[in-house]
Amino acid sequence: MIKPLHSFLAEIDQGGWSVRSSATDYPENWFIPPHSHEKHQLIYAIEGVMVVHAATSQWTVPPSRGIWMPSGEVHSIRCVGAIKMRSVFVRPDASLDLPAETRAVSVSALLSELIKVSVDFDFSCDPDSREARVLRLILDELTILPTLPLNLPQPTDQGINQICSALQRDPGDGSTLSDWSARLNLDAKTIQRRFRKETGMTFGQWRQQARLLLALERIAVGEKIIDIAGELGYDSPSAFTTMFKKQFGKTPSDFFK
Repeated sequence: MIKPLHSFLAEIDQGGWSVRSSATDYPENWFIPPHSHEKHQLIYAIEGVMVVHAATSQWTVPPSRGIWMPSGEVHSIRCVGAIKMRSVFVRPDASLDLPAETRAVSVSALLSELIKVSVDFDFSCDPDSREARVLRLILDELTILPTLPLNLPQPTDQGINQICSALQRDPGDGSTLSDWSARLNLDAKTIQRRFRKETGMTFGQWRQQARLLLALERIAVGEKIIDIAGELGYDSPSAFTTMFKKQFGKTPSDFFK
């Protein structure tokens, strides 16, 4: 049974402990509405893919990766497939070396096992106990989380947002910058300038990232690479695989191992 969000938030935020882990499983297509915590959170799924929205960005987070969410940051989560979520909550004053901004991160095999073990701990444990030592090691591991390129900035500019929304609805759309210029009656250079200002990316870079992150979702639910490549506008599966590896450092099949 999934605990009501308000009850879960109260339980997490009222505790006086420094580090705590939790385990919650969610069914396919479950949506966790916008909320925030008084404590930092590592959101980590050992199975399933999460799409996390916070501020003006979204992150697509596959298994063995996580997202670091600083305290007070409002966020929502969409579950792609069934999710086995294992979170770590950290009191803000527990360490000065923790990230100050939201980011997608790689979760090491060591940290993963520590989290799995610690979800069953009694958090009133003795400071010299094995449980306390495991929690301190988790805190050490959280300070060295490698950042991953799994985010997609969401623009606030109305014209740029119109383009981005259309591309997310139809990622295979091959319309050029000139095409969008004609549709929006905006100079192509103006569109490109606004894209950089709003997202830190060019039009082409943003579209590429949107396609690849959507591909992560589809691979996770078992779709075939040949089908994904065609629907996302790639000329061939090999072209898609090449671009995927260039961005993420691994082929699609290796990425999910």
